[in-house]
Amino acid sequence: MNTSDSSKKTILQKFNDALLLHRPWFKKTVKVIWILFLCIAIGFPLYILSVRYNMFGLYGEMPSLKAIENPENDLSSELISADGVSLGRYFRYNRSQVTYEQLSPELVNTLLLSEDRRFYKHSGMDFWSYVRVVWGLLTFDPAGGGSTITQQLAKNLYTLNPEMDGPIAKLGKYPRRIVQKTKEWIISVHLERNFTKEEIITMYLNTTEFSSNAYGIKVAAETYFNKQPDSLNIVESAVFVGMLQNPSAFNPNLHPDAAFKKRNEVLYKLYSYEYIDKSLYDSLKVTPIELKFAVQNQNQGLATYFRNVLRNDLIAWCKEHNYDLWDSGLKIYTTIDSRMQRYAEEAMTEHMTKLQAEFVKQWKLRNRNPWVDENTGGEVKNFLAKKIKRTETYKNLVSRYGTNSDSIEIMLNKKKKMTIFSWKGERDTLFSSMDSLAYYNKFLQSGMMSMDPTTGAVKAWVGGLNHKYFKFDHVKQSTRQPGSTFKPFVYGKAIEDGFSPCLELYDISPTIQVPGGTWTPYNADGTRGSGEKMTIRQAMARSLNSITAQMVDKVKPDNVVDFAKRLGIKTKLDAVPSICLGTSDVSLYDMVGAYCGFVNLGLAIEPYYITRIEDKNGNVIENFVPKTTLAINEATAYKMVYMLKGGVEESGGTSLGLSYDLKKDNEIGGKTGTTDNASDGWYIGVTHNLVTGVWVGGDERSIRFPSWDFGAGTKSARPIWDKYMLKVYRHPETGYKKGYFKRPSKMEGSLNCSDYVTADQDSTYVPDLEPVWKPN
Repeated sequence: MNTSDSSKKTILQKFNDALLLHRPWFKKTVKVIWILFLCIAIGFPLYILSVRYNMFGLYGEMPSLKAIENPENDLSSELISADGVSLGRYFRYNRSQVTYEQLSPELVNTLLLSEDRRFYKHSGMDFWSYVRVVWGLLTFDPAGGGSTITQQLAKNLYTLNPEMDGPIAKLGKYPRRIVQKTKEWIISVHLERNFTKEEIITMYLNTTEFSSNAYGIKVAAETYFNKQPDSLNIVESAVFVGMLQNPSAFNPNLHPDAAFKKRNEVLYKLYSYEYIDKSLYDSLKVTPIELKFAVQNQNQGLATYFRNVLRNDLIAWCKEHNYDLWDSGLKIYTTIDSRMQRYAEEAMTEHMTKLQAEFVKQWKLRNRNPWVDENTGGEVKNFLAKKIKRTETYKNLVSRYGTNSDSIEIMLNKKKKMTIFSWKGERDTLFSSMDSLAYYNKFLQSGMMSMDPTTGAVKAWVGGLNHKYFKFDHVKQSTRQPGSTFKPFVYGKAIEDGFSPCLELYDISPTIQVPGGTWTPYNADGTRGSGEKMTIRQAMARSLNSITAQMVDKVKPDNVVDFAKRLGIKTKLDAVPSICLGTSDVSLYDMVGAYCGFVNLGLAIEPYYITRIEDKNGNVIENFVPKTTLAINEATAYKMVYMLKGGVEESGGTSLGLSYDLKKDNEIGGKTGTTDNASDGWYIGVTHNLVTGVWVGGDERSIRFPSWDFGAGTKSARPIWDKYMLKVYRHPETGYKKGYFKRPSKMEGSLNCSDYVTADQDSTYVPDLEPVWKPN
């Protein structure tokens, strides 16, 4: 070997020594690297396939290809008024969808530049974002997450669902996260294949949570800014995009400083990518976040009581038709008119504010509480002590301390911070549970329903004062004694039997035989009557008990019950003489519906409040129509309208005090009602196209008005009807204007006494039951 060969060998040996290629451990390392490479190259795809097809059931189910192509998003069901206004939603997660066209360009651009600026260049996964994340970890300078918008959509739709977890997920947080991430990749690819980029953006914003029970950008925009998504500006858009990383931490209502800082980080990205210039950025970054925050729930908005009552009907309907009210995205179209609903709520608030103040004042002057003993007339003993035992607070304390523990009374009387309802708005105070119970039981309550007598459509429904603080509905759920508002059913039966509205009777209270003795009613003035002779129209107009009792004795109580049932009263009615004074409980809902039969010329029409239900795609699932029956003939019905008009037209009528503007160029009928014990005040008013009823009283029957006169329907309930109707007539766009009642097809001329008193009918009836009281 020559010198040059030897030299080359030496150089080669040195090179090999430098590369360590002759070392055994190096060869093993190379071998391991190759094995790892082959494992990754072959194993990773196999792993992806095993997750995709849930090999051996280890990873949990993947959504089907059909589900990926047609993702099901939890959707709240929406209640819509007759005039197209959203009344509220039924939801587990308050979520509603929008289309891409309903998103403002500022929102879309802010989202893409801040979260995924290569969105239109990748197919679901962004390689360069992963490189950025890895580099950030290696340099201890985290640069944000690597998930694309498509991956985040996949997470929203599927991978966070615990039902899709398999046994591996139960091994701990990290194994579960790895499997979830893998599923995100797989689903992202399928989403990109089956949807356009615009559809993916829209689905992502529709499925994202924005805290404060707002799911999806539509509800979020309404909750935080009282806007629709197409109206969001750059600043508002930056707030929402900033919330995507942590909705609770960057909630502008709960954490305004953190939200402000995060919003400005998003704005800086817009500036750095030259979407906005320096001057605009400098201006926007100091702009405060101006919220119009209002969490959507069942205690806010219009028709809160109606929505709550309707929910039970809808749950039953959904069960029958295999829908989930809470996330099927149903559209429920109602008969409620949002404008009339608002007028009804305003009218009740305006009157009840004043009535409540006077109610409290009058009881204070008497130095008493308003709960009155039926027998003694004094204050009910231990009223609050007995009532507190029916509350959840008391039951929880018993469970905690035991039945006879002194700690129960101590805790019930312990004062704590509390926000309470008042007619001047919510206020903070220090109240114990007993203080709170006493405070709320001194409130008068009210219910109101307005209905179109021709169509059966319920136009307004006010079940109480404030649904947040008083849950019980006083339209359909509550039943109370109707007092004199029940008298038209007595007179209606009499007219059906052939008696004339102009039949003349003496104002003398009869004494009627009843099981165990006799019954003699008194008029509101405490007497058995004046002895004056008058028509039964005048008697009903003045709401005289004496003549009503004479009529029930003539037509018999069981026939009155049948008459009322035919017109729509569904509660149990006792067939006793005192039924003529409204002693059997009824609901305001039934009473308003029954009066409609008079206005509707004898056609009884059941109140209805849903017109149709559509699925989330706008397909009509079911149409609803009112149920009608011919209850009484046209002539009887129209004569009863004439009787009801007597309250407005006859001397001493209980509706004479209605506003002149209501009575001018308009036909009105009405009936007041007040129970003997002064616990209930009623008014039902009728026009040619609206029948509206109002009830006022305490939640408990023992809660009374300070006097019978104070609680009379003319003062407690009629003013609400008056205010409501004035508001309706001032807004003719609702379609409800003044007018005249429908007349029977065979009736000609005007209705007056001479038309209906026949020659063979004695127009004067004096009760023949002894003892008969006669005036001096």
